[in-house]
Amino acid sequence: MTTPPKPLDPPMVPFALAGIALWIVAGLIMLPFRDELADAGHGSWFGITVAGALWGIPGLLTMIVHDRNRRRRRAKASDSFKTERQTAP
Repeated sequence: MTTPPKPLDPPMVPFALAGIALWIVAGLIMLPFRDELADAGHGSWFGITVAGALWGIPGLLTMIVHDRNRRRRRAKASDSFKTERQTAP
């Protein structure tokens, strides 16, 4: 019988930073088209991109804490593995 694969546990801070950066880039890309967008009734795009970037900040802070706890979990698991190997005959 095969053992199931371990779940992925990648660092999450880069994903949060990438999300914030994508909102900022989207806002900058649409900036030259602001007049055309406003004429078409889509004038709220700037507020949406700002809100997306700002909502990313609490997500980033959450992921910083998650990654800190992840390092702690891995260090604890590594210590217990070393202890088990040392005590094994």
